[in-house]
Amino acid sequence: MKTATNKIEGLIILEPKVHQDNRGYFFESFRSNIITLNKYKFVQENESLSSRGTLRGLHFQSPPFAQTKLVRVVSGSVYDVAVDLRIGSPTYGNWHGEVLSGENKRQMLIPEGFAHGFITLEDDTIFQYKCSNYYSSENEGGISYRDNELDINWSEISGIPEIDFLLTQKDQEYPLLDDFNSPFTL
Repeated sequence: MKTATNKIEGLIILEPKVHQDNRGYFFESFRSNIITLNKYKFVQENESLSSRGTLRGLHFQSPPFAQTKLVRVVSGSVYDVAVDLRIGSPTYGNWHGEVLSGENKRQMLIPEGFAHGFITLEDDTIFQYKCSNYYSSENEGGISYRDNELDINWSEISGIPEIDFLLTQKDQEYPLLDDFNSPFTL
């Protein structure tokens, strides 16, 4: 498994070595001794199935239930985004996006202190993520996916007009980054 670089410290893109032949493929989807993964203990794994145009995020869990996530797509594809919310970070408010798909098998390690979200690019997309802490509804939070300061153009990236996004009411009501008091520090 190799890693790809990006401009935000702590955010890691993993590209597994896929062995393919006439029977199909095999790859290691998780190894705790790769790069910094061994410092995380994953305690919960989640899976979602989404239609094309589903936008989930931008979510986080605040302390003491903050989570590091290792995310991947089993089938289908997403545009996956992580936003740095760590006060004192030189990249606070910056984001990084990657296309994750069942085909490319890329994964993203998103440390505590980041908001996370994705938009599905295909119907029947299955998304999985390992979490380093348990979900707590009292510690759930988010920032607005349509924040102009972040300038994530979900429509341009996905080719789906915003009017057609499939969203929860909660995801439509999260605050803008400027109106948000981050619980995370570097």
